[in-house]
Amino acid sequence: MNEQGFSLKPFSSAGLLPDLKITGSIDRLSNILAISYALLGPLTELVIPAPADIRMRRNALWEETCFEFFLGLKNSDRYWEFNLSPAGHWNVYRFEAYRQGMQEEPAITSLPFSIQSQPDALRLSLELDLDKIIPADNTLKIGISAVIRSINGEITYWALTHSGQQPDFHRRDSFIIEL
Repeated sequence: MNEQGFSLKPFSSAGLLPDLKITGSIDRLSNILAISYALLGPLTELVIPAPADIRMRRNALWEETCFEFFLGLKNSDRYWEFNLSPAGHWNVYRFEAYRQGMQEEPAITSLPFSIQSQPDALRLSLELDLDKIIPADNTLKIGISAVIRSINGEITYWALTHSGQQPDFHRRDSFIIEL
């Protein structure tokens, strides 16, 4: 196992809730990827989508509170973007290169993940068999991020690292975990 813990950093500290933290862990065993997030702090100050009766593939989840991760193949421009909403909705997009050729990944038809909500913590966990999209012998470059909307309408962008002048989770230099 290669489990690695992480802590996301906000793009800018302007207007942030001082006690908000996003931590988690990621692991890969053979070709099973496990990722978990913990959003900790004053959740009553955030817009957290209510659990959906029917979880489904949806577009533009990043317009609300959403957890994301990006999987790139080492020595390749191709990568995938995974979006996970606290409501239970999800999507996976495939890109041929930086922001090019975006399309929903048809090989993934469901993305079941667990969500646990407490007054001061929201936890989300996913185990994913990558065999449908990535051969087991490929090294992955991974970026982990989140979009958080506060009740005042402000959106903050969180990632392992921010390397540009604007928040941009697609930048390959932000895919800093290797598994």
